[in-house]
Amino acid sequence: MVVKSKTNGLKVKSKLRHNEYYDMQDIFDELYNKSSEKKIFNDLMPIICSQNNILLAYRNIKKNKGSKTPRVDPANIIDLGENNSAKFVSDIQRSFADYKPMPVRRKLIPKANGKTRSLGIPTITDRIIQQSILQILEPICEAKFHPHSYGFRPNRNTHHAIKRVEGLMNNSGFHYAVDIDIKGFFDNVNHAKLLKQIWTLGIRDKNLIAIISKMLKAEIKGEGIPTKGTPQGGILSPLLANIVLNELDWWISNQWETNFTMKSVRNGKILTSRGGRYKALKKTNLKQMFIVRYADDFKIMCKDAKTAQKVFVAVKNWLKDRLDLEISPKKSKVTNLRKNYTEFLGFKLKVRLKKNKWMTQSRISDKSKENITKKLKDKVNWIAKAPNTNEANKYNSTLLGIHNYYKIATLVNIDFHDIAFNVNKYIKQKLKKYISTKGIKSKTYEKFYGDYNFKTYYVGKVALFPILGVKFSIPYAFKQEISNYTKKGRELIHEELKYVDTKILRYIMENPIINASTEYNDNRISLYTAQKGVCAVSKEKLSIGNMEVHHKLPRKQGGNDEYANLMLITRDIHKLIHATKDKTILEYLDKIKPTKEMLDKINKLRSMLINRKPITI
Repeated sequence: MVVKSKTNGLKVKSKLRHNEYYDMQDIFDELYNKSSEKKIFNDLMPIICSQNNILLAYRNIKKNKGSKTPRVDPANIIDLGENNSAKFVSDIQRSFADYKPMPVRRKLIPKANGKTRSLGIPTITDRIIQQSILQILEPICEAKFHPHSYGFRPNRNTHHAIKRVEGLMNNSGFHYAVDIDIKGFFDNVNHAKLLKQIWTLGIRDKNLIAIISKMLKAEIKGEGIPTKGTPQGGILSPLLANIVLNELDWWISNQWETNFTMKSVRNGKILTSRGGRYKALKKTNLKQMFIVRYADDFKIMCKDAKTAQKVFVAVKNWLKDRLDLEISPKKSKVTNLRKNYTEFLGFKLKVRLKKNKWMTQSRISDKSKENITKKLKDKVNWIAKAPNTNEANKYNSTLLGIHNYYKIATLVNIDFHDIAFNVNKYIKQKLKKYISTKGIKSKTYEKFYGDYNFKTYYVGKVALFPILGVKFSIPYAFKQEISNYTKKGRELIHEELKYVDTKILRYIMENPIINASTEYNDNRISLYTAQKGVCAVSKEKLSIGNMEVHHKLPRKQGGNDEYANLMLITRDIHKLIHATKDKTILEYLDKIKPTKEMLDKINKLRSMLINRKPITI
């Protein structure tokens, strides 16, 4: 991402490239624009069931590690991918035509507090169907969602939400936080109200709404048919959750932030700028408030205690009356941020007076500190069981992820000092036999902790990342101009595919190899882009008619159609790799005139084939 946020930028870029591969980006852009113009969508199913959208869904699902996990049925993404593209698409289309969701497998995920979180695992076919729907609904909904909801949305993350709250605390004097905790939100969503909200957004394809209704009522194995809730684990559930709470976002926002009922008039002209509008609003009896939401975790920021208490009661009643949702009395409250911390997304925040100015002070929440300590100790236990490079690297990966997430806390160094005191003592105790003070510092270590000057522990000659090596980093605000569904917005995310001939890319997409697997044809597209349109061996520019897929390990020898086993090469290179007769080898050597580097690559590929001797010149 161009926004300076250490999140899943690569995933975002990849997703956009996938849209372009399957010629869906223009369709998504059009849906977004129509939704922005408040158009109605009565006939979405033909787009959802289109070949390109289904193949795009396959690609997006394939990238998810969970796609290979067994569900109620034994099939996974690998099984589906083995079908040829035409059969795969037609099977999904038939499933749409007479949609009957398979039972959902319930899986309980342990939580840090000893409780469990319930996930519903759909079958792989249902995941493809949900992904196909998500791809079409997302641009429509993105045009309608509030700018300051940050959870389960493209390009947005927790750091953006934290930055927004800090901005309100620092710059605008919003020092009262209304904290609302919804009881079991995902398990208690009212189905009828949700379907009505989808209709209100302009999504009025009755066949689509009927399918979504069936998804919501999919049988949970061992528990029966649910009467409410959006099961966590379903691909479509996060979007549906945002649809539910989008109404709350705009209800709060329209009290002040986006209230257009009072506009300032100057010299006969209506001022529509934010500054002009706010100036006019301040002359009214309306109370200032701003909502910042990440999924079902949200804060409403107010300037005084009286307003905050009124908002608290109003939101509590609104959630009950409008959405049939209850709040948790123990976890819901009004917090004076000049006196106490408010917790949000693993952090705790308050303001303190510094040089006659109130500034945000942020720390890792007490609960998060406990969880971090436990997680790191668990990784140490795994090292103790198997003191090798692999387990040391897993520990490092975990710690780096923790550092990257919590480094935006202003007092992060103090908090990690407490964590380090406990964990380092545990490392010395559990790994006494295996740790040393000598070894190798990886490139990643040097990149993130190169200036760390204190004692470093090594396991299997691998340097363990230092807990105290964390560095504070200022979070950056989300740029509202960023969007997956506008040309200008995408320019802020990634550059266009400079190195790829889009005509050839389109040809590959529109001309799959007959009877080849879905995975094979999908990977042809990936390979062309990853190789920047050139041969993997000769670097010669690939063209239609001079571009072939080579299996590094042939299928007859146990090879498969996975990306790592494939490469795109020119026809002549392909012939030379497989050639067995001296005459044929000499013919193609004369034709290609390979360099030493090319010949080394060819011989390496030949070595993986049966009865292929190395070629010498």
